[in-house]
Amino acid sequence: MTKKNYSSSSSSSVQALYDLCKKTFTPSASPTASPQAIHKLSSLLDTFGPADVGLKEENQEDDRGYGPFGLSLLNRVDRWAQPITYMDMHECESFTMCIFCFPTSSVIPLHDHPGMTVLSKVLYGSLHVKAYDWVEPTRIQKSKGTGHSPVRLAKLAVDEVLTAPCGTRMLYPKSGGNLHSFTAITPCAVLDILAPPYHEPAGRKCTYYHDYPYSSFTTGIGGEISDAKEEDYAWLAETEPADLYMRQGRYT
Repeated sequence: MTKKNYSSSSSSSVQALYDLCKKTFTPSASPTASPQAIHKLSSLLDTFGPADVGLKEENQEDDRGYGPFGLSLLNRVDRWAQPITYMDMHECESFTMCIFCFPTSSVIPLHDHPGMTVLSKVLYGSLHVKAYDWVEPTRIQKSKGTGHSPVRLAKLAVDEVLTAPCGTRMLYPKSGGNLHSFTAITPCAVLDILAPPYHEPAGRKCTYYHDYPYSSFTTGIGGEISDAKEEDYAWLAETEPADLYMRQGRYT
């Protein structure tokens, strides 16, 4: 991730985005943003590229291979273990604007957005998105063995690669893939808007999950699902992220 000189054009783009977020999500607006308001915000985000937020697109042919003469295992690990950079553009009680800059193969594991609406725009590069929504009514099973979290049934909503330039992805509290994971196919950056932001005292805690194939906890489709293929479903168990490597960046 490389910062550019912060031009007046990028400043005005960010200001326009902030103004529309404030109008859409602040308490003075309607308690739940209307579909029309979300669509207007999404349409603005659709126009954004890296220059609009003062970033320079990374060279997608980054040097994270084995090198011309090969590398030791230790060096390979060091080179692959580059952190995701998180930059907070703005945060208030109503919404957060932020940017994630991913090196190749970095991952934000499967996690949820309780009670939140999220808009995600890939600014450059390619990103694999896998996302689920909870099956309603809630279906929970005990895990095998002692000391394991119970699992809850979810339905696959998104499983695709997004490559810039592309449209904005939207998720809602109960639809659109509220639980999602990101895996960088190339160096990439994502501009996120979360409304309202995470706030644990208000019940908006970020929880991470591991997804298990549907057949892991059931034998056949049986009575759990009846309207789709088995591969469209998974059991999710709460977990602690073991491989999340993130650092705080400064957005200027």
